[in-house]
Amino acid sequence: MSTSARRPRHPASSPFKSDPEPIVEEFAVDDLVSHDSYGMGRVIHVDEASVTVDFRPQRVRVQRPFAKLSKI
Repeated sequence: MSTSARRPRHPASSPFKSDPEPIVEEFAVDDLVSHDSYGMGRVIHVDEASVTVDFRPQRVRVQRPFAKLSKI
């Protein structure tokens, strides 16, 4: 991890709270999903870094952390 991507650490007694770690949703093949730009679709492939979704008439590979993708 580069130094520019590091999050500042604060002591437990600090009034400045760290941002919570983002929760990355898990997807499985055949999950129905909704994307902010593409609309509704169905997951057709899952790997460690991305999911491929069929948004008829196109297929789109969505990278982690899936910010615009949610399960229906």
